[in-house]
Amino acid sequence: MEKQLKDKKVAILVANGFEESEFTQPLAALQDAGAQAEVISLQPGKVKAWAEKNWGKAYDVDKTVDTVNAQDYDALVLPGGVINPDLLRVNQDAVNFVSGFFDDSKPIAAICHGPWTLIETGELKGRKVTSYKSLKTDLINAGANWVDEEVVVDNGLVTSRNPGDLPAFCKKMLEEIAEGKHQEEAPREQAFQSQKMK
Repeated sequence: MEKQLKDKKVAILVANGFEESEFTQPLAALQDAGAQAEVISLQPGKVKAWAEKNWGKAYDVDKTVDTVNAQDYDALVLPGGVINPDLLRVNQDAVNFVSGFFDDSKPIAAICHGPWTLIETGELKGRKVTSYKSLKTDLINAGANWVDEEVVVDNGLVTSRNPGDLPAFCKKMLEEIAEGKHQEEAPREQAFQSQKMK
């Protein structure tokens, strides 16, 4: 396969308790496509996965979230797992890091419980998303348009429901990262503003 992402640097943001398959499969897909993937977490050292019903393996952390900036990356991946996003969404450094990708219109791919962290950014109003079904009400309350689909893409934001959706999720994630920044929104907003001024 052509290394379509060879010039791309992608952050995978996780805390202890991320769903292992939702980390390892996107990581492998990114590496196979030639991207440089970095594991970002709350603490240095290792971060521990959750493998369906019990703790999984521990993985090396490349950088801690308090030392990184969204401007240094081309895209962000947020694996699921119940414990992981619950730890991330109460960490202000993690929320600020995720918000930076929205600010720069960079691709974000979040699966299963991963979209939980996105709620804290305040950036989901009017965005079409999916997630693990238990997050439906939270996402709707955050202003998102929640749908029950295998994979949803909304202007660079890729979301899926569960590990069963990983093949579709990884495919769309790679496509969106290859496309790069999504600038459609800014011109649309400017057009709206100029119409109001007439």
